[in-house]
Amino acid sequence: MANPTDTTEEPDPFDAIVDAPFDSALSERYLVYALSTITARSLPDLRDGLKPVHRRLLWAMRGLKLDPAGAFKKSARVVGDVIGKYHPHGDASVYDAMVRLAQDWSLRYPLVEGQGNFGNIDGDNAAAYRYTEARLTKTAMQLMAGLDEGTVEFQPTYNGEEEEPEIFPGLFPNLLANGATGIAVGMATSIPSHNVAEIIDATLLLIDNPHAEHAQLMEVFKGPDFPTGGIVVDSPATISAAYESGKGGIRVRGRFSCGRGADGVWEETGIEKLGGGQWQLVISEIPYMVPKAKLIEQLAALIADKKLPILEDVRDESDEAIRIVLVPKSRNVDPELLKESVYRLSDMESRFGLNLNVLDARRTPGVLGLKLLLQEWVLSQIDILLRRSRHRLEKIAARLELLDGYIIAYLNLDRIIEIIRTEDEPKPVMMAEFGLTDRQAEAILNMRLRSLRKLEEMELRREHAELLKEQADLQALLDSPARQRTRLKRDLNALRKDYGEDTALGRRRTTIAEAAPTREFSMDAMIEKAPVTVILSARGWIRGASGHEPLDKEFKYKEGDGQAFVLHAQTTDKLLIACDNGRFYTLGADKLPSARGFGEPLRSMLDIDADATIVAVLVHKPGGQLLLASNIGRGFAAESGELLAETRKGRGVMSTKPGVKLALVREIPAEHDHVAVVGDNRKLVIFSLSELPVMAKGQGVTLQRYRDGGLSDAITLKLEDGLSWTMGGESGRTRTEKDMALWKVARGAAGRMPPTGFPRDNKF
Repeated sequence: MANPTDTTEEPDPFDAIVDAPFDSALSERYLVYALSTITARSLPDLRDGLKPVHRRLLWAMRGLKLDPAGAFKKSARVVGDVIGKYHPHGDASVYDAMVRLAQDWSLRYPLVEGQGNFGNIDGDNAAAYRYTEARLTKTAMQLMAGLDEGTVEFQPTYNGEEEEPEIFPGLFPNLLANGATGIAVGMATSIPSHNVAEIIDATLLLIDNPHAEHAQLMEVFKGPDFPTGGIVVDSPATISAAYESGKGGIRVRGRFSCGRGADGVWEETGIEKLGGGQWQLVISEIPYMVPKAKLIEQLAALIADKKLPILEDVRDESDEAIRIVLVPKSRNVDPELLKESVYRLSDMESRFGLNLNVLDARRTPGVLGLKLLLQEWVLSQIDILLRRSRHRLEKIAARLELLDGYIIAYLNLDRIIEIIRTEDEPKPVMMAEFGLTDRQAEAILNMRLRSLRKLEEMELRREHAELLKEQADLQALLDSPARQRTRLKRDLNALRKDYGEDTALGRRRTTIAEAAPTREFSMDAMIEKAPVTVILSARGWIRGASGHEPLDKEFKYKEGDGQAFVLHAQTTDKLLIACDNGRFYTLGADKLPSARGFGEPLRSMLDIDADATIVAVLVHKPGGQLLLASNIGRGFAAESGELLAETRKGRGVMSTKPGVKLALVREIPAEHDHVAVVGDNRKLVIFSLSELPVMAKGQGVTLQRYRDGGLSDAITLKLEDGLSWTMGGESGRTRTEKDMALWKVARGAAGRMPPTGFPRDNKF
């Protein structure tokens, strides 16, 4: 029962409230949180490449003696020790971090060896920690080597009951070897994994030549080496620029391959022959951090949505190795086009953002270029080397002190025994008589009788001499920066042997190869190439006969109809159809109706004006040129590719007006150098092809001047070959006039009468 006379009052809780502006109080507390996130959670330390949670995981596993030669222990035991002693956070986050350290598709050089279900590359989660077991890998032991040799500072844990190292002192270059990703407050880090042998080679180059240029480093340091392999398709200049600044982006593609050949080299095509001309593509590697299941879902969605019609099916035939099979729609599909389409439309090509943002030796965050990062790491390793040497010197000095005492005891063994047997306090007597220190006297008194044999004395003198030699070597190492660099190079070369190009773990997995320019997807890839004869009647009915029929063959037409155009093409060709209104239309040769009937009206397939007349039907030839001329003698040259129309409405090319029409369209062979034009007035003019402008649209320029009438025909020719025409009659002879000097004038002239024998119809 409370004492009624007790007048002690409880303190008013409002007295503890600090009156301060809200914005300053909030900014101060948020800054503390931000600094904690940056330095103690999200960014890796440059020296060992680890975040605190990873460092504490490995430290706890070391304390549990989970070395590579030992037995596995339950992951729950490891997680429990970590969150109980070192890392007061959720068990799920700690276990997730541990799982990632064990996944060989997440880490290039795993630091934890897992037993049980640790997830898979499909993106499935690991089993609960009560079902899995783990232990350290050899790489993790190399990263922690030297912890007992005074190489690093230890700090108290969050509750002050334990100690943990600030960093790991091992020589394994974990920061670049395994990379890191993390998002802090206002900054982030994204470092890919790299090949250890290349990291060491670049470091050795920098040790030998501290003034080496960045370009020299990139000659041995090729770029990322992802755990999942793949191909980096950026140019060497792009990769080098990213590493020089510490920021950039790297494009990585999966690999189409049927595996490695007998010589260990990838068979890069990925085309698997099935017989009968059939084939399929095999994906053997996917980009880093892309779940396989997600990639397959993307490819299946492309098929379902008809965004990739040249792909028929996708199958996952993976076991331990990735094997994703892509079945093309047809055996005539271009494999390279299918690859490019998959790269462009799915995560088979992804971008890895490079951001070398790390904490340096002073715990200061910053984005470092490759050279500065390696220099800082070399300095940290030399500091660790010096710490280890000083620690060893202290141990040697302490041991030498004891050895000196033991040797004095052996030299005066009888007197020592007498003092021990006769004196109540032998220690001060021994110290006074033989000049021993307290440690030496205590050690002598604790000696076992078996140590008094003669052989033991010889061993002590040998050990004493060896320690003196080691002490001198260590002191010379401390006094000489050159020796320090030599020692570091020797240790790095020894480490390189474990991760050389000839080892399974050290062999480069990612290929550095700049990609060719991307090819755009086209439905033309679906068309099977076959010869076809195009037949267009005078009334505008079109059809396609299989194969190349003779052009002079008599084809059947509807009553009252007849032949207008007959030409040879391939089903993969595009037909250019020119009308006298100056519009050009495009029709795929594969779209032609069968020639078993009379075909279909061309106007049902294209939106051609009812009053327009078709003046030409040609096969589109990429890179070619055409001569366009109107009935009034104006014209120009046009690039064949500029005449292709994407819609049924066609494309307006030659501008016309009442009384002016497109009269003719002729191909211009590459070897031709002159233009010949003949008018209704039967006058001929020849001028240089260079005088004819190349235009995409317009009326053109004057080809020939007329007082009455207009243009009858035009053609291009090679001047040295002259002008040829077919003679009349049944002979079918061809006449050639080589001397055309009389008719060669400037463009736009009236011209003169053609050579004797020129066709009466004024047609070339």
